[in-house]
Amino acid sequence: MRRRRPGVVGGLAGVVALVACGGAPAPVDTGPKVSARPLTRVPVEEHDEDVQVSGGLGHVEPSVVEAALAPQRDRLIACYTQRVGRRRWLGGHLELRWTVSADGTVVQVLLAHNDLGAWPVEQCMLTLARDTQFGPPVGGLAEVSLPLAFSAKGTTSLWDDAQSAKAVGTQLAKLDVCARGKPAMPEAVEITLYVGPRGKPLSAGFGSEVSAIEDDWAACAEKVVLAWHLPDPKGQVTKLAVRYRPR
Repeated sequence: MRRRRPGVVGGLAGVVALVACGGAPAPVDTGPKVSARPLTRVPVEEHDEDVQVSGGLGHVEPSVVEAALAPQRDRLIACYTQRVGRRRWLGGHLELRWTVSADGTVVQVLLAHNDLGAWPVEQCMLTLARDTQFGPPVGGLAEVSLPLAFSAKGTTSLWDDAQSAKAVGTQLAKLDVCARGKPAMPEAVEITLYVGPRGKPLSAGFGSEVSAIEDDWAACAEKVVLAWHLPDPKGQVTKLAVRYRPR
């Protein structure tokens, strides 16, 4: 018996689970992938793997989540398949997380748990997510989350946190320019990037558990990150991640 994550309401079995592999959608997973999550969470007991329950301020009914997200399935997959190109090494997981106000307005969309590392793909998904409407939640302010997984065809090596921090070094400070004069700065950002021959950054993406990633900040940050000088991975594309907090 596995312990379920607290604070999840109404799991839907594979309604809009997204898995893409090397430019073509793979079969949809059958596990519970979509959930409506309340902002206030309470501990729950262990339950069967396919049952998810909780209490809290508010929630969006599973049928409403299904109706809102099912039409987006193919569009979200296309964000990846139409942009992956020859980057066979590009893959990862991310979670789109909506905050829905009591009147049904989407007030924020987060790129949470994101290690995809491709801002053009992430931006495409964010644009679709911002246009998604769920209607008023039951019981007030609520969250809806959608985990996505995209499997790379190619292989990459992976640097751990220590190797990644050493590789990037003081270059993180170069991102400070992207925060200047922008009122909507992210508070804490996870940067995922891929490094190719001679230490050239090939792709970069962004996520945050607490802050929305705004398009103009990310466009600036992507340009800065792709200009970094990194150690040569010597023959294989390498994936790494570092954390950044704007000053």
